[in-house]
Amino acid sequence: MTDEELIRQYLHSGTNSCLEALYNRYSTKVYHRCMAVIRDTNKAQDYTHDIFIRIFARLDRFQERSSFATWLYSIAYNYCVDQLRADKRLMLTALDSQTDYHSYTTEEADGYEYNLQLLSKVMKTMPDNEARLLRLKYQEGLDIRQIASQLNINDSAVKMRLKRSRERAKRLYQGAVC
Repeated sequence: MTDEELIRQYLHSGTNSCLEALYNRYSTKVYHRCMAVIRDTNKAQDYTHDIFIRIFARLDRFQERSSFATWLYSIAYNYCVDQLRADKRLMLTALDSQTDYHSYTTEEADGYEYNLQLLSKVMKTMPDNEARLLRLKYQEGLDIRQIASQLNINDSAVKMRLKRSRERAKRLYQGAVC
């Protein structure tokens, strides 16, 4: 059976053997894709499993505009790149055994993912200088003085431009949601 036939059969009947067949066909290739990006065997294994969990939970979103393999590899690559970015932004700390940590439901996680995708689209529609300013502040974590130094402008100009850029991003985001 083709990939598309397996997906249709799974969506129609819920037969897990269809998912198993897809996993067996592509898990090694997805692992190698992850290794090419991550270069860490343990993370590549974890990411491979994470990717398949995501894919299987969203098979109903596969629209057959491209082959399943292309769709899967694209998601795998983007997932790995996102993980690299997250690793750069986040500092790891030991979990406190006495703290109650909140875990997100699939619906909450999907909502966050949707919001991030929407924000990414908004950032692409903004003027380059404003998007760059927001990235320096919120992705790279630079403070006002560091941004001012990098852009060769004074602190108050950075503050004003940040304010305007945030307002534009908020308007564009709200317009996209409606």
